[in-house]
Amino acid sequence: MQTTTLIISGMQDEQCLRLVTNAIQDLPGIGYLEILFETGEATIEHGDFVSSADIYQAIEDAGFGVR
Repeated sequence: MQTTTLIISGMQDEQCLRLVTNAIQDLPGIGYLEILFETGEATIEHGDFVSSADIYQAIEDAGFGVR
């Protein structure tokens, strides 16, 4: 498993947090996922067949910024 840590921007409430969480969890091979709403910091464990770019794209497709 690989671990990716990133910052998600644009989350304003719990609904936004759920949207981002679901977008990431819909990717194959996602293990552990933690998103801190207050800071936007996300820690994601994922298999080798999901790249960091795939995760970034899923977050952006859900309508949120990521860095």
